[in-house]
Amino acid sequence: MLDEDQIRCLKWRSRRGMLELDVLLEPFTNEALPKLNEQDQLTYVRLLECEDPDLFSWFMSDERPEDPQLNRMVGIVLERGRYKVKGV
Repeated sequence: MLDEDQIRCLKWRSRRGMLELDVLLEPFTNEALPKLNEQDQLTYVRLLECEDPDLFSWFMSDERPEDPQLNRMVGIVLERGRYKVKGV
């Protein structure tokens, strides 16, 4: 599992400079990341290593990463974002 310092670093790395990504990734990192299992946390770290244009297309269109783990993580982040928007 990621320790508090690593999660704090990921919170900073989740600030991408694109508002659309910031609105999705920052709340996910703050609220959902600490609750993920270790494998999913490590996959999220890999996701943040991707380029902003790729992240944008994965989150804002029908494109998805070829990597199955990254594809699954994109789905987790999107589902969390939908849940938060609905206010459920």
